[in-house]
Amino acid sequence: MFGSMRIALVLAFFAAAISANAQDAAEPAVNLPAGAAEQSSPLPIPSASPSLPELSALDQAFNQSQTGLGKDAEEIRTRVELRKLQNQVARDPTVLAAKTAAERAPTDLEKRELLREYYNINYGLMSQRASNPALRAAVEQSKREHVGLLAQPRVRPGVFEPGPTATPKKKKTKKSGKRF
Repeated sequence: MFGSMRIALVLAFFAAAISANAQDAAEPAVNLPAGAAEQSSPLPIPSASPSLPELSALDQAFNQSQTGLGKDAEEIRTRVELRKLQNQVARDPTVLAAKTAAERAPTDLEKRELLREYYNINYGLMSQRASNPALRAAVEQSKREHVGLLAQPRVRPGVFEPGPTATPKKKKTKKSGKRF
């Protein structure tokens, strides 16, 4: 009996707490000036489908953004493609044979000549496999740089062109005698 009475007391207390925190309803009369509700314009209703540009305009905008990647991006792309070509050509048997022969050359002169042949074979194959003119130009530039490193104009057997000779300076002669 005391148990049910306690439960009823707890429920009554809980109901009182809930009703004390409940929100009161607004009064039916709101203080609006007369005619203000009629003058306010309703909010615009958004359309079901947004207005989109024509497909041709989107294609044109996309194609314009593709061409203007910038100088740095084009250089990086060219270097990546050039490196891919170098990796492909490096596995070719003729290139491997030319490189091995250059590494086994007994003298410096023979090594430079065999390296020149190796570069001609290597970059010739790369130029054949290049997909665009910009890549071919990069291959030719790299070839010129590597072959240019082999040149030694001041070493035999090339033609030696002497530089300007210095004129000897006259030595001062010591005068005999003392000055006071």
